[in-house]
Amino acid sequence: MLRAENISFSFDYPLFSNIDLQVEPRESIAILGVSGSGKSTLLHILASFQKPQQGRVIMLGEDLYSASAAKLGSFRRNTIGLIFQHHYLFRGFSALENLVVAALLSRESIDNALLERLGIAHILEQDAMNLSGGQQQRLSIARVLTKKPKLVFADEPTGNLDRHNALEVTNILYDYAERENAALFLVTHDETIATAATRAYRLENGALTQIK
Repeated sequence: MLRAENISFSFDYPLFSNIDLQVEPRESIAILGVSGSGKSTLLHILASFQKPQQGRVIMLGEDLYSASAAKLGSFRRNTIGLIFQHHYLFRGFSALENLVVAALLSRESIDNALLERLGIAHILEQDAMNLSGGQQQRLSIARVLTKKPKLVFADEPTGNLDRHNALEVTNILYDYAERENAALFLVTHDETIATAATRAYRLENGALTQIK
């Protein structure tokens, strides 16, 4: 489903080099690392938003950074779901309207069972900007999963959540990959969350080491 070959990237200093990684359907891959280790940059490279300085990314058989603009746009609309630390919800929209936009664009239906499990089914009529930080993050995750992406990239998705909700949300993401025949790539500081994935790696000193 997704394959990274010999990926390298530097800023004023080498960030990481010669990274190889493969993700299959129904797999979840977690990357641990301290701030500044490059794990978010690696996620952005795999998710089509940052071209590597060396190597290539193969997504569904297509060389991602050699693809046409139209093909790249199609991947981003129909294949990729990206969950950030910040929610990026639509201002002036209710929680439900945020979900409806995603459902309409993807021609998918809103999953009420998912909303119940995320604990946001009761706040759908509220303005998204009036929700708590944790509710906004859970709504953001629901909005991404509503489009039924085949590849989900999650950059510290539980940063605004307490411990209980962080573990529950992560389990929801892992379950989604399993149920929808999708793949999940997640970066985190939390070792408990990481080791619940199918495979876990640590990005340290420019190298990716498997720890599970």
